Parts: sequence; structure tokens; C-alpha cells
Amino acid sequence: MKQRILTGAIAGAGFLGLLAAGGNWFAALILLMAVIGYDEFVRMNNLKQHRITWLLGMAALVLLTLPWETHRFTYELNEIGLIWGAAFVLLSATVFSKNKITIDMISLLFLGVVYIGVGFHYMIMTRWIEDHGLFWTMLIFVCIWATDSGAYFIGSKFGKRLLWPVISPKKSVEGALGGVLVAIVVALCFSLYRPDLLDPARAVLLGVVVAVSGQLGDLMQSAYKRVKGIKDTGTILPGHGGILDRVDSWLIVFPLVHWLALIPY
Repeated sequence: MKQRILTGAIAGAGFLGLLAAGGNWFAALILLMAVIGYDEFVRMNNLKQHRITWLLGMAALVLLTLPWETHRFTYELNEIGLIWGAAFVLLSATVFSKNKITIDMISLLFLGVVYIGVGFHYMIMTRWIEDHGLFWTMLIFVCIWATDSGAYFIGSKFGKRLLWPVISPKKSVEGALGGVLVAIVVALCFSLYRPDLLDPARAVLLGVVVAVSGQLGDLMQSAYKRVKGIKDTGTILPGHGGILDRVDSWLIVFPLVHWLALIPY
């Protein structure tokens, strides 16, 4: 527990510092986390032995993660084009390797590229929102963290009905609902602080979406690890596991709030 608290305090302070700094500092941190997270994904699927496909996947991941919308390119990049390009390059590997690299392997690599790359990309783009990027990014992160804390403490105190015991035996329905309630309260506090940016109705909707999708993202990662028979995706954070263990909710929440147009983009 002491190691867990120490690691959490150091990592949290560093993360919040670079989040406050914003710009290329925060983007570099998120890109580094994406690269480490992708390597964890490849390792837990036992795909690291094919170096070429790992490198191709990593290149595709970096392109998807980078905030290309905020910079000028000679060719206008778009998300669909990048995703299709990643699929094309990875599928080509099955041909050039004469099926030593199989379609099953490529499918897993492609899933990792999209799941991790797109999720981290929207974290960067949220911080890059003109003038108020820090407000919106902090809003989403605090709602996610409040959901986790609310679900844990309310579930520990009042939890009776298990939410999804086959996947996560300790989570309860009461805890999940408590997490939603706490996230709504947090979002309303942000609305009170900046009513010009966030009205109460949207705050409530945002709190619900973040809490529900965040908990679903957590369950997705739990389900995947259960299939693979592992407790953590990595060991880079002593007492906390890997990068993917820490960002499972983030990877789902950030793209979703943008796609639902709950925050500016």
C-alpha cells in the first residue's frame, strides 16, 4: 500500500503538472503513454516476436495519436483516412510475409492501434481546445476520478447486488449508481464555476455519460485481462500495474464526449 500511494502521488503530480503546462508538453506525455500502452497490448497478446508488424503498428499508433488537426500538413489528414491506412499497411504484411503473419495477428494489432491511438488522440485534442482546454480536460478527468472513488466507497458501504460478477466480482450495482451520482455532482460544480461554458443541463448529461462509459471502459479492460489470465497489463507503475490499467476509462470517455458533441472541438 505504501508503494502504491508513493507511486500514485509522484505519477499524479507529474501528470497534473504537464496537464497544466499543456501544449507540446502534455502532448508528448500522452504520446509516450500511448506508445507504452501499445507495447503492453502487444506483449499481452504475445505478438512482440514479429518485429516488423510491431513497428508498423507503432507507426500507425503514433500517427493516430498525434494532434494533426492543430498543425499544417501538405496533405490534409483525417481520422478515417488514417485508420484505413493503418488497416491497409498491416493487411499488406500478411501478403509480404506469405501468411507467416496471419490475419488473426493483424486483427489484434489493428484493434490495439485504433483503441489506444484514437483514445489518446482525443485526450490531446481536448487539452488543445482554444482558450478553455484546461477547463474541459480537468472536467473530464475529475468526473472520471470521482466516478471511480464514488463507486468504490459507496459500493463498499452499501453494495449488495453484484454488477457483473463473471468479469469483475467486486463491483456492485449500488457502487456503479453511486459513481454516476458523484460524477453528476462534480460536473455541476464545474457548471457553477463557469456557467458561461457549461450549463447545468449539459453538466448533468456529461456527468452521466462520463460515469457510465468510464465504468464500461473499466469492465472492458477487466474482461480482456480475464480472458488473457493476467492481473495487470504491465509493471511500469509499481502497485498500480501498467499504463492500460490506469487509462481504461479514459480511452473510452474522451472520444465519446467528442463524438456526442458534449464539449467543443
